[in-house]
Amino acid sequence: MLSRITFLVLYYFVICHVSNTEGFHQRLPPQTPHTPRRSTSLNCAGSKDPSLASLTLFSPSKVNLFLRIIRKRDDGFHDLASLFCAIGLGDTLNLESADTDVFTCNMPGVPVDSSNLVVRALNLVREKTGNEGKKFKINLHKECPAQAGLGGGSGNAATAMFAVNELLGRPATMDQLVEWSGELGSDITFFLSKGTAYCTGRGEVMEDVEIE
Repeated sequence: MLSRITFLVLYYFVICHVSNTEGFHQRLPPQTPHTPRRSTSLNCAGSKDPSLASLTLFSPSKVNLFLRIIRKRDDGFHDLASLFCAIGLGDTLNLESADTDVFTCNMPGVPVDSSNLVVRALNLVREKTGNEGKKFKINLHKECPAQAGLGGGSGNAATAMFAVNELLGRPATMDQLVEWSGELGSDITFFLSKGTAYCTGRGEVMEDVEIE
């Protein structure tokens, strides 16, 4: 009975935080008026300017509005069909240029070594774009509970990919980021969508859904 109550409380909390922000967006100082931007059209002013040295982004989590498991694949994954929707419950990721790589996180138990998806995303973008020599200090402030089925870690990885690409001057296109994201995990591709998407395959085959 307790587990059912816990589930209902969590479900109510998540639904109350359903976001209309469609993907992650840049966190600006409170005195700066802004409107949330879609992840696919986020335009950080001056991002092509090499003087841009830091970036702070909101990293959303998600809910599955429905989920159908189709079959188990030979590679051990499952083919699925699901409608993913980004929600306003999420984390904050800050990246800045540095002399050496440093990754920190406020939540106890979250790994801060090379196994973390944020670090893997950073390394992937640097490798793909030929920028292995660029170093970053990254701080992840988590509010989304870990291992809660809300895709928080996947959202962090997608946000890191986007942010690193911005700080490098956008050497990769958004389509390339989407393509590369499938190498990191099944749900990461979704967080580079417009916020609501129909996902198939392992979850990495994505079709944006417009919600009126």
